[in-house]
Parts: sequence; C-alpha cells; structure tokens
Amino acid sequence: MPAKPVACRARVRAVRVLAPAILEADLALLDPPTLDFEPGQWVSVPFGPKIVRAYSIASTPRTPTVITLCADVAPHGLGSRWFRGLAAGQEVEFKGPLGGFVLGLAETRRPLFVAEEIGIVPIRSILADLDQSGVERPATLVYQAREARDLVYDDEFRELARRRAGFAYHPGVTAEGVSLAALIDRLVPDVAGLVAYVAGGEATIARVREVLMAKGLERKAVKWEKFW
Repeated sequence: MPAKPVACRARVRAVRVLAPAILEADLALLDPPTLDFEPGQWVSVPFGPKIVRAYSIASTPRTPTVITLCADVAPHGLGSRWFRGLAAGQEVEFKGPLGGFVLGLAETRRPLFVAEEIGIVPIRSILADLDQSGVERPATLVYQAREARDLVYDDEFRELARRRAGFAYHPGVTAEGVSLAALIDRLVPDVAGLVAYVAGGEATIARVREVLMAKGLERKAVKWEKFW
C-alpha cells in the first residue's frame, strides 16, 4: 500500500537546468527526515487556500533523505515562477507522497511506458528504481518531446538500453511530425501480456489508449497520469 501523505519541510540542495524550460531540484528532507514513497508518485506544494501545484518525483525511494523534483516551467504560471525561484539553501514545504501511477510489486505483465514531454518524470523514477533493483525485467519506453534538446534523461535511457537487453527505448520529436499514438501503433504490434503506463497531456493519453484498445488491450490495463 502507498504511504499516507504527510506534511514535509525540506531544504533545497541544488537546482539544475536540464533543458531551456525544464528544471530539476534536489530537496533534502528536514521534517520528517525521510520520505517513504513509491516510484511514480508526486508531491503537492501549497500556494494558498485551496491552491496547490503537483510535482512528480524524479528520484527513487532508495535515497529517502533527498527527493528530486523536475518541472516544465514554460507555462510561466504560479508554479513555474515558484520553481524558477528555487535556490540552494532555501526551505520549502510540501505534502506527499500522492498518486497511484505506480508499478506494483504484484504486477507481472510486461510494462509499456509512454511519455509525452514532462510526463517522463514519474516514468524515470519507475525505470531508475527497476534498474537499481538489479532485477532483469522486459520493458519498453516510448518518449516524445517538442525538440531533441527537450528529451531530458535521454542519455540515461540510452545507457539503460545498452546495459539491459530487455529494455527497449524509442525517443521521438514532435517537430518531425509523428504523433505518439502513431509511434505506438507502429512499435506495438502485440498487446498480449502488456500493461501500459501513459503520462502526458489528456488528448495524447486518450489517443494512445484508443490505439492500444483497438489492438485488444483492456481499458483497465492502461494506467495514466495527466499533466495538462
């Protein structure tokens, strides 16, 4: 069972620019000193009464004293301004963990991960945790961003594909004119024994789900996390 969300206080350890509009921040837990979460979950940052923003955790539970958040700050909204303003030494508050976009221990089906843009963040946590577990498990990642420079963690996934014979990685770029749904249609001829984890925009999630269901995958075998 996922851990119950708790109020947390942490100190910013470092902030990195992964792409022109994508930032990553390491938060060292102060209270509580560790955060128990499952790969794929997120935290909620408060900005006032009934105003919160959600940020997926990019790191794994294997470093529970520090969590890494990653966000697309291009929208320039309230959350984007907050994330852009993070600096080393600053204290922040949030609540977590939250969300059910997780690969359960009892899941035996072959996972297909589909990420659109910043939707890669929870999937990166899941894949990194699988890799660190040392268990060889077949999995496929199809990941599309606006431009090649926006494929954050691309080097990491390419290295993972080199080390893990059972892991297939298929990056794509929106500018090339091929949709994620079209990529899935071409790359996934057989859905037998498959479970899909799709993260990104609502429209893309719906189209990818339609493609997979048309191939015979049950609707409940498509897990999703909507970012916009």
